[in-house]
Amino acid sequence: MVRVAVAAVLVALVLLAGPLAAVVQRSFFEAERGALERTALAATVAVGPEFSAGDAVELPRPRPGGRLGVYDLAVRLRAGTGGPSGDPVTRRAVGGKVTRGSSGDDLVVAVPVVSAEQVIGVVRASVPARTVWNRVLWAWALLLAVTLLALATAVLVARRQARSLSAPVEALSRTATEIADGDLGARAGPCGIAELDQLARTQNDMVERLTHLLRRERDFSANASHQLRTPLTGLQLGLEAAQKLPPGRDLRPAVREALERVRHLEETIAEVLRLARSGSGEEQPVPREPLDRVLDRARARWHGEFAAAGRRLEFRSSPGSEPFDVAGRTTAQILDVLLDNALRHGRGTAAVAMRETAGAVAVDVADEGTLALAPGAVFTRGSTTGPGSGIGLAMARELAEAAGGRLSLRSPAPTTFTLLLPGPGD
Repeated sequence: MVRVAVAAVLVALVLLAGPLAAVVQRSFFEAERGALERTALAATVAVGPEFSAGDAVELPRPRPGGRLGVYDLAVRLRAGTGGPSGDPVTRRAVGGKVTRGSSGDDLVVAVPVVSAEQVIGVVRASVPARTVWNRVLWAWALLLAVTLLALATAVLVARRQARSLSAPVEALSRTATEIADGDLGARAGPCGIAELDQLARTQNDMVERLTHLLRRERDFSANASHQLRTPLTGLQLGLEAAQKLPPGRDLRPAVREALERVRHLEETIAEVLRLARSGSGEEQPVPREPLDRVLDRARARWHGEFAAAGRRLEFRSSPGSEPFDVAGRTTAQILDVLLDNALRHGRGTAAVAMRETAGAVAVDVADEGTLALAPGAVFTRGSTTGPGSGIGLAMARELAEAAGGRLSLRSPAPTTFTLLLPGPGD
């Protein structure tokens, strides 16, 4: 940028300074000749009509460093200073015209002296050309100084502009390097240059989308690991128990239980995938089924777990409640998270209660424990007070929101979570 700016200014200065130098030279010489002519004209006034008869002439002072003389028609010096005989410029002025020219190293102007419409003499004014050249050279030096000053100013302005443009580009480069090194929180700031600001916004949007995709991938892995751990453990224990049965025992109950757990595993995987795709336009409609059936399957899955831990699990519903269709797989996954949380972190009897609200149904999952976390951090991913990963409740809330519902903490003591599910038309 500096080279381009300096080259452009240099070309402009050369194109301007060259003709300007020529104009300065010409104007200085023309001004000097004009001054010589005025001096000579002023001297003609001092030459009287008796000049041709030999009358003496008193001439004014010549130009500084110059000479001023009066010549007769024979081109001989009669008064003043100059050569004893006239030069070609003086001889041409005898014809009655003001003549300008050069004689040797001098600038010469000759003005005829007219009396009674007759030329009676010639006034010659001259000055050394070097005095004019000295002034021309001083003017050229000043012009060169101005040119160099303009060039230096152009360099300074170009360097400043280059810094003002390169600094935002370097900042974008540093931000891109930080992102490449793994800092996905790095963002490019505005600089006031519209094009670079647009580039920064584009880069920030790209990083936002990349961060969102990476977060979805990471959350999918964590959600899948969290949700598949318990069903896989149950399936493994069931199969190991069936393997230890004595020969001849009917294995069909164990097979049915294993198939049910496999089906639940398939639903878990499908629901985790659906959550990962939520907001991307790839979601598939979730099959709906009666809430009673979803609660029955949850009772079957978790009754043995609570019994093995020496705790009770109760399911309650409001009297006279009507069948209510919900997103079955989503509701089952949320119930699994809440019951697993009650089993691991709660105490006493755990209760699942269903109650109807205006156009929706609420499912309360409570135990007799006290919430150890701050209520504001309950649904924050990674927040936990025990050996868990702190993923379950955050994922359960995401599942509820993806299905159009809402999961909230109703009471920290006794710990109660409420899942609000919309109706089929909501």
